[in-house]
Amino acid sequence: MPDLPVVVIGAGPQGLTAAAHLVERQQRVIVLERGDSAGAAVAEWGHVRLFSGWPELVDAASRRLLEAAGWQAPARGYPTGAEWVERYLLPLADALGDRVRTGVNVTGISRAGRDKVVDGGRRGAPFTVHTLAADGTEGRIAARAVIDASGTWSQPNPAGADGLPALGERAARDFVSYRIPADVSEFAGRHVVVVGAGHSATHAILRLAELARTSPETRVTWLLRRGSATSALGGGASDGLPERAALGVRARRAIERGEVEVVTGFRVSEIRRAADGLGLVSEDGRVVDGFAHVFALTGFRPDASILSGLRVALDPALEAVAGIAEEIDPNIHSCGTVAATGARQLAQPEPGFFIVGAKSYGRAPTFLALTGYEQVRSVVALLVGDHEAAARNDLALPETGVCGGAGDFGAASAACCSPLLSIGAAPSGR
Repeated sequence: MPDLPVVVIGAGPQGLTAAAHLVERQQRVIVLERGDSAGAAVAEWGHVRLFSGWPELVDAASRRLLEAAGWQAPARGYPTGAEWVERYLLPLADALGDRVRTGVNVTGISRAGRDKVVDGGRRGAPFTVHTLAADGTEGRIAARAVIDASGTWSQPNPAGADGLPALGERAARDFVSYRIPADVSEFAGRHVVVVGAGHSATHAILRLAELARTSPETRVTWLLRRGSATSALGGGASDGLPERAALGVRARRAIERGEVEVVTGFRVSEIRRAADGLGLVSEDGRVVDGFAHVFALTGFRPDASILSGLRVALDPALEAVAGIAEEIDPNIHSCGTVAATGARQLAQPEPGFFIVGAKSYGRAPTFLALTGYEQVRSVVALLVGDHEAAARNDLALPETGVCGGAGDFGAASAACCSPLLSIGAAPSGR
């Protein structure tokens, strides 16, 4: 099938990078993006500043393609998502030209003329990628290989601690948000709750803490499932990415100033509606009530529905690519302890099909853009038969300074490289 293109699903950072590497290798490629423009998902969190600097956000092959058209890479600084899109992703999509097709939703992938059960002639059959355009037109694209870089942005996790929506969460959907807020001014003087311990939750906490400084009647409560705030506050000076470390430092100061109340060991089981607002009930019976809004920032999960026609191997716990699951398990690893994962680890039972980027990590929260760039470099090398380049590891990741993940909710989450950051647990309330 040498005349067929490689189809890349998603025109985000990893999808566009895959296309740039394929173009550099003189391969036909089609990128399918369901958004109205490249980088559509990143644009939705465009108000958030990244903790990776420009050098970590620009892929080498993409840089070469762009510089050939006169583009100059930003030398320093930490862009917002909007700046990343405007100054890098959109120019990269423009450089790729009509290879990038927007407004096209992929509805399924299979082998031409063979469903998932059929063995005979499977390996030699091209992939068939089913699409649905914005105007309702259905289509199919034949491909020699498929790279799924569609990400996880469309599938936020619920507030419920058991991974399912808490009781009453669906009914309270008008009062629950699953994205980092851009503007929090409407919550001035009100009680707002943030659920989650990752960087998204920390970003939201900092925005709300700033509101509490200017509007002292504002009350901000941070609910953490763990028995300690340590891992939520990061690795401090031991973090290899200074801006990531700064998030935790600023959050700690907001807590110490009394702008944010922390409640630890709170695992949401129910959201209740009451006359004075909403109430959250923990699995152990504690209640946080009287609040106006909850930001459930508990991570994301992959959508595997378009893969139902393929033979894929996903880890049963993480829903990550099985070949990398042990390497990225958040119960064990931080971003910095995860080794680069290449084509060999990303290989699927369906030859020629790869899941890359955040989707390859499933529910694991340790993904960095640098990792995705290395993934697609290796995958593209394998697709063109450059086995030496595919096996090579060109990446070194910065440590976070914090280890341990979802395992022991009651533990204090030891830091890998630094002393524990001590934040006292508040009584029931937040």
